[in-house]
Amino acid sequence: MPQYKLIYFDARGRAELTRWIFAYGGIDYVDERIKKEDWPERKKTIFRGKVPVLMVDDTTVPESRAIARYAAKLAGLYPDDNLDAALSDAICDKIADTATEIYKIRFSEKTEEEKKKEFEDDIYPTVMKPFLERLEKWLTGKEWFVPNKPQISWADLCISQTLGTMLDKVPEKLEPYPTVLAHVQKIREIPSIKNWIETSPQTPF
Repeated sequence: MPQYKLIYFDARGRAELTRWIFAYGGIDYVDERIKKEDWPERKKTIFRGKVPVLMVDDTTVPESRAIARYAAKLAGLYPDDNLDAALSDAICDKIADTATEIYKIRFSEKTEEEKKKEFEDDIYPTVMKPFLERLEKWLTGKEWFVPNKPQISWADLCISQTLGTMLDKVPEKLEPYPTVLAHVQKIREIPSIKNWIETSPQTPF
């Protein structure tokens, strides 16, 4: 059995989906969290100087989506139907792109009030709202995201983990999308994931 070590900052960010997947699959791993003050020196030892990375024994796997996809295969969350696999990749890629737009605001030099205004006036109406409308339509009448062999996949965790942040911060934004909201909550109630949410380190983002 390989030894796994997930290396990221002391934050949820781009590593949290993989943590959810590992929790769901009951996969043992080391969750190494780098403190902000330690990053300049630690960066020198990290492949390409970027995190997250996943160490699989002595092999480094970079890029958050590649890591999550690999973890999903370990956890039995990656579809074995080719079309379902492609659709799950597509939604996770889309969500990652959407999250990037939010990160741009989160880590900007603007004040909290300015960040909130930019989200309300720009990101939500032009990025989040159209995405949520399409997702609501897609999920209506479905138990899980993938259609051909309906079963839970990493796509469902990706949707719930990312939109769960919105549910925690601005729940009113999800209220117009009851199917999406129910889906997010359903995944968060899975015992292994619920336990992770309740017991994992609490960080601002």
